[in-house]
Amino acid sequence: MPIVQNIALSRIRENRLALGLGVQISRGPAIGAIAAAAGFHWLFIDLEHGATSLDQASTISIAALSQGVTPIVRVCKDALHEATRALDNGALGIVVPHVDTAEEAAAVARALRFPPLGARSFGGPAYAYGFRAPDPATAQREINEQLLVCVMIETPEAVANAEAIAAVPGVDVLMIGTSDLTASMGVPGQIGHAEIQAAYARLAQACARHGKVVGMGGVYDEHWARHYIGVGARFILGGSDHALLLAGLRARAGFLSGLLE
Repeated sequence: MPIVQNIALSRIRENRLALGLGVQISRGPAIGAIAAAAGFHWLFIDLEHGATSLDQASTISIAALSQGVTPIVRVCKDALHEATRALDNGALGIVVPHVDTAEEAAAVARALRFPPLGARSFGGPAYAYGFRAPDPATAQREINEQLLVCVMIETPEAVANAEAIAAVPGVDVLMIGTSDLTASMGVPGQIGHAEIQAAYARLAQACARHGKVVGMGGVYDEHWARHYIGVGARFILGGSDHALLLAGLRARAGFLSGLLE
């Protein structure tokens, strides 16, 4: 059986938008099908801020492999052991937050990719092959090709090191965590601040020089989303399940309540 294709990775390699749905409160396997039906391309299964367990993340990921949406898991910066377990159990990509230096980015790539590109151990069920994997050499090569590795840029130090981080082999996406970046720059919540605009521009230039892709998280304002996509962002976190559910519920409740008012 051929390996499941990484939809998000394929789209950004073609300079198309890859839209992600943040998964924080959803626990069941249906969220992938719902995301795909709504036009999203990947799941952002959040183990940094969400209460989702690794077991629940695996259940969501395995289901997503056959639902037309790519499962990608965010782990805490110092929990790369959880990242490799997530990859062994259904995920096709990893997001690591708060990566400030090229050395940290290189450590991420080394931990997540199989030799000769990294040092990841080969094991776990072959979910990406429907349990019908080829020989180990072929499987490791193909999994390396389909794996998406994303590091998050969330501090002035990381922005200053954008060129060096973008040059690291094995990293596909440099995603600005816009909310944390505004906070660390002393302008919390000001996603359109001149320094944030400059950070996106600097990241876009570095990524273009090194064949990498700009990611955008924390920007849900239509004006600034359009602006940063125009700058070059292609790996897009489009919103989280709880925020989108709340927005939809408020709109529906407001409509129904207004029918007799």
